[in-house]
Amino acid sequence: MAAQGRKLLVHCKVWVEDETGELIFGAGRLRILEAVERSGSIVRAAKELGMSYSAVWGKIHATEQRLGRPILEKKIGGPKGGGSALTPFAKQLLERFRTLEDRTQQAAEEIFEDVFRKAVAPDPWE
Repeated sequence: MAAQGRKLLVHCKVWVEDETGELIFGAGRLRILEAVERSGSIVRAAKELGMSYSAVWGKIHATEQRLGRPILEKKIGGPKGGGSALTPFAKQLLERFRTLEDRTQQAAEEIFEDVFRKAVAPDPWE
């Protein structure tokens, strides 16, 4: 038996899209915004993630357009250069998405236990 002696796990991938199937938010957008928050810059976030500036900016811009709200506050140049910071809305979006991921994973584990694990790795004493 393939499952014998192995612990079986379930994993979920969560994303939010609109009714047309356009991506609004998911794990990739989460990583981008976390990197911007850490680095204070789209350029540095792109480098950290191994992505081009235009790819990162395009994803941020698309999300802002689809949500109809800004998620970044841009700081223009100056002696120390410009930068970007998350808007309060974006910070709340990150927090709520992490909660959605956690709660979805918890629910999936409960359903998995009920529906799947017992079928493929039944308790020999039942």
